[in-house]
Amino acid sequence: MRDIALLVMLLALGWASFRRPWVGLLALVFVGVMHPQGYVSGFMQGFPAYFALLVVVALSAGWQLFRGRAWPPLFWDWRLAGLALLWGQFVLTTALGINPWAGWPRLMEVSKILPLILVVLLLIDTRVKLNWLLMTVGLSLAAVIVKGGYWAFITGFHDRVYGPPGSQYAGNNEFAVATAMAIPLLALWYREADSKMLRWIVAILIALGFASALSSWSRGGLLSISVVALLLVWHSRRKWLAIPLLLMVVGLAVVGLSDEWVARMQTMAAPELEASAATRLELWRLGWDYALQHPWFGGGFGGWIYLTLPVGASRAWHSAYIEIVAEHGFPGLVLWGSLVFGSAVSLSVLIARNRRWQLPGLTDQAAMLRASLAAYLVGAAFLSIAYWELLYLLLACAILLSRFAKVARIERTG
Repeated sequence: MRDIALLVMLLALGWASFRRPWVGLLALVFVGVMHPQGYVSGFMQGFPAYFALLVVVALSAGWQLFRGRAWPPLFWDWRLAGLALLWGQFVLTTALGINPWAGWPRLMEVSKILPLILVVLLLIDTRVKLNWLLMTVGLSLAAVIVKGGYWAFITGFHDRVYGPPGSQYAGNNEFAVATAMAIPLLALWYREADSKMLRWIVAILIALGFASALSSWSRGGLLSISVVALLLVWHSRRKWLAIPLLLMVVGLAVVGLSDEWVARMQTMAAPELEASAATRLELWRLGWDYALQHPWFGGGFGGWIYLTLPVGASRAWHSAYIEIVAEHGFPGLVLWGSLVFGSAVSLSVLIARNRRWQLPGLTDQAAMLRASLAAYLVGAAFLSIAYWELLYLLLACAILLSRFAKVARIERTG
């Protein structure tokens, strides 16, 4: 039954994608983030839903451009050069890597991010469409957030919550960080909503999101949602209400969460005393030492297979920062870090400048995008998530927001 429902949904999304390519992009993001095929077990389980929708969106966009004899508006942003240089470094480190038989397939897999970025930059041409895209990202995780939040409450936070099976966010730790990244985007929807009923629904989704992240039992997830909570309070228009509410939630969490949960979180203060945390420290040391010995090119994709043998050949570096520097050297770390941290700084500059510009909605969009990136940056310290599609999607949104702000300023000043 689930397979039939998924097939019908994909057919409907395919038809909408062919009619309006930018709506198809929203469908593409929804399928890519939610990964609905992970919830089926029949004939649709191995169906390449994401690729099929991408082909439909590309054909539809191409047909509209051909029919209208118009090219999409081209623009320049420093992050486009950063992405090109970063992928150039990926190719170079793969060619010189210590594990090329695994490196080239991994490079092809990671490079699947690029078509999505290109489609986003070409089809999202207004801030209204950008708003829809950001809300779609948040809603794509909403079904799992509802399920996870409900499970957290009925089990008293004693059982772990996991993400969509087969997705990049399937693990409890990854799902916690992805949820933390989605919460600011839901908060943006809350601020943009006109309907009081809709605002209540989104508020419940946000509350369930925090519950899901807490019930993941993820230490990195706890830090990510803590940063998000502080930033949401900081940007709240009603701090007199938000601060007491945050303190009340913290108090309820301290009282309601189990002793085992609290004990697991406390290991962050002394990681060497907990087995999995101690292993992470050893992995980080191995990755950092290798980067110091091979600073320009690292070990390439798949290098962990050989480099982590001293700790039993771990399949992950458990840190995006170590992952990047160990696999692509310090040039890769600088390029990747410039894109992520630089986008956060760029969004902060937009927020500061909009105090003078007074462009409607710009501050909210920039602030919530920055909060989502902050959640990623914190969670990335403990997870191998350097190549998350969600990250590069948000970077593309940050590029577009800078472009729209510039265009709006030019139009206002004449």
